[in-house]
Amino acid sequence: MSKIRAEAVCIDFPIYNSSGRSMKNAVLRATTGGRIARDSANHTYIRSLDMLRFEIEAGERVGLIGHNGSGKTTLLRALSGVYAPTSGTLDVAGRVASLLDISLGMDPDATGYENILMRGIVMGMGPKKMLAKIDEIAEFTDLGEYLNMPLRSYSSGMQMRLAFAVSTCIEAEILLMDEWISVGDADFQDKAADRLNNLIKTTPILVIATHSPELVRKVCTRKIQLEHGRIIQDERLS
Repeated sequence: MSKIRAEAVCIDFPIYNSSGRSMKNAVLRATTGGRIARDSANHTYIRSLDMLRFEIEAGERVGLIGHNGSGKTTLLRALSGVYAPTSGTLDVAGRVASLLDISLGMDPDATGYENILMRGIVMGMGPKKMLAKIDEIAEFTDLGEYLNMPLRSYSSGMQMRLAFAVSTCIEAEILLMDEWISVGDADFQDKAADRLNNLIKTTPILVIATHSPELVRKVCTRKIQLEHGRIIQDERLS
């Protein structure tokens, strides 16, 4: 069964060639949001996540809230496996679908069809599974013959259509999102919203970072507020 468990999770980013001048430290603090500290060897580092403890069970929709630099995106990247904890333990049980960067793994010189396969492999899908989904993805994009052309010939909106269609085609147990995704013109946005809502409904666990209280109230069953890498509020929503 899908589950996430964090126990005393910390993530530190070392800062090389940084001086101890207060002005530089103030700039770093403003741009990162993390806490600046020094270790026993007098090395400077930023603690982006600080002693996080929580559990997320199947059926929960968790909204991560907090100001820019509070640690929301770092936590999502840790859950997706991009960052490993510096200390503590982070157990993620279940197949993860990450919508943090839906264009990751796409090649501007490859065709649309080739990018469908490459993006799918980046997301952990085998070639056979992606080949079985390719017709459905192609139909959803409404790109027609453009799928036989290189991605660099697409408009930015067409590229986002393709990236969205591939990224939302997989069946996952844990869905990670950094803000709500909105792509394409009005007609495609409606279709994309339906697809995204269906994905959320059928995925056992959702973790979404957002600045929208309305979205949290509408979608989530729980909200976790971060500040300077620490959890300052963990609330169940009715």
